[in-house]
Amino acid sequence: MDRVTPSGRPIIVTQAAERRGCGVSNEQRSKPVRPGSDLGAPAAGAALVDDQRERPRWRQRVSTTLALIRANPTGRLALKVFVAITGAIVVTVGIALIPLPGPGWLLVIAGLGIWAVEFHWARRLLTFTRRHVYSWTNWVTRQSLPVRFVIGAVGLVFVSTVVWLSLKYSVGIDVVAWVLDRLKAS
Repeated sequence: MDRVTPSGRPIIVTQAAERRGCGVSNEQRSKPVRPGSDLGAPAAGAALVDDQRERPRWRQRVSTTLALIRANPTGRLALKVFVAITGAIVVTVGIALIPLPGPGWLLVIAGLGIWAVEFHWARRLLTFTRRHVYSWTNWVTRQSLPVRFVIGAVGLVFVSTVVWLSLKYSVGIDVVAWVLDRLKAS
């Protein structure tokens, strides 16, 4: 008998999760589950149900789909290859866009997010990145207004320099020389 959430949605538990004790006992499986009632699952199973309830609907569907794909050995290998190739393409494009104007770092982090679906090292690196971005953001928001103004000005100068250098060396347009020529002509 399949396990379902109180709203009636199925809960997919892999065989590995069953061996770890995340499943329910045979007598609990034989009991009918009424919507809105407690499933009576052990602590690990209850955590799984609570985890399913807290997620948005689209995340539940993605999680269920991935669990169904991973249940088949061929599907598991195909998913791993697909995630590896897709993540590599996104990260490569992001790295290429870092010196150019565009969302380079955003694409690199998005590629890490894609890899994090299947690879633990990418999940750890993504968590590390998030933690440091959040700590930097919290630190900046605690600073006084003049300090935040200086940080913003330094960031603006840095981004402007990167845009200027990338336009100058990749496209051949020297914006600074063009502006100086226009100022001399006036």
